[in-house]
Parts: sequence; structure tokens; C-alpha cells
Amino acid sequence: MDDAATTKPGLLLIISGPSGVGKTTIAHHVERAIDAVFSVSVTTRPKTDDDVEGRDYHFIDRTEFERRRDAGDLLEWAEVHGNWYGTPRHPVEAASAQGKTVLLEIDVAGAIQVKTNKPGAFAVFVDPPSEEELLNRLRRRAREDESVIQRRFQKAQAEIERARACGAYDAFIVNDDLQRAVDEAVTLVARRLGRDLPPPNVAG
Repeated sequence: MDDAATTKPGLLLIISGPSGVGKTTIAHHVERAIDAVFSVSVTTRPKTDDDVEGRDYHFIDRTEFERRRDAGDLLEWAEVHGNWYGTPRHPVEAASAQGKTVLLEIDVAGAIQVKTNKPGAFAVFVDPPSEEELLNRLRRRAREDESVIQRRFQKAQAEIERARACGAYDAFIVNDDLQRAVDEAVTLVARRLGRDLPPPNVAG
């Protein structure tokens, strides 16, 4: 019998959270702990000096983004702070067909789209300990002036509220301590996969 025909499709794992909550750090620890494939999004956002093409994002222009979107080549897409982001469909579905867990770090709008099209996906939302702490974290990043920080904070508040109300998320975790949050995320995913995994050491 053909092994490919009997391979159980892999899990689509979604991790979301507002800007500044630490979701990317958590996502990469989970990725390594469960040996997942990290989905690299496409974006129209300008590439910065710190960005690595193909690792952080695939950088494309607006015309190419719209072409892929209209052709159905994106599993989900959303506009964030004036730029477009999307998840390429074919790499995700190819890895899933091989039985691999695919991790998507996307926003709430994207998670709703994916859960609508792929209801078997498992979605986790990362909450801040409090709104005050989230605002402090945005300020500590020292990347933007106060007006931009306040806009990001207001969007984060709306994102948290929508995540709670939309019904797309299977679990919520609070990032009050990175090690504890990573442990909880890995435990949740391992349980969903029916696996027993040791907690990762985030300092390692």
C-alpha cells in the first residue's frame, strides 16, 4: 500500500496575540519543541535591515500580493497597519499532507479565515498579563513614538476583544512568565497531538 495514501494529515497550529505580547518568541519555542514547520508569510511591508527574506517573510509588492490572493494562492490574508500579510496555501497544504504539524503565526482575522476553511486547525491566543503591562512592553521596545504606540495599543485591545468573541480559538494562555507560557502552549499542543513532550528550556 502507498504510504503517501495512508499518511494522516498533519495539524494546522495557529498562534496569535496582540503586538508586544511575545507571541513570536513563544511560537518559535513551540515550533522547536514539537518539530513543526513554521509557515513563512508573504507581505507587502518594506523589508528592514533586520529582516531575512524567506525566514521572516517573503517580501512582495502589492500587485503580486493581489495576484496571489485573487488566484486563491493564499490560505488567509489581512491588512495590518497599512500593509498586507498572507499565508501561502501550497507550502502549508503540502507539509500537512506529509503528516507534519504546520505552525501559522497570524492575527485574529487570519485565524478566523483558516478555521473557517480548515476547521480541524488548533488555535491558541496569547494574552498579556494586563493591558497596563502590554502598554509597558510596547513602550519598552523603543521602536516608535508615543502616538504610534498608542495606535498599536488600541489595535491590540480590539484584537484581544475580537479573539474572545469570535469563537475561533481553542485555548488562551497568559504570557506573564515566558517559561510558564511556553510550557503551557507545548502541553496544549502535545495533548492535541496525542504526544508526551518534555517542557522546553526557554533559556537554552
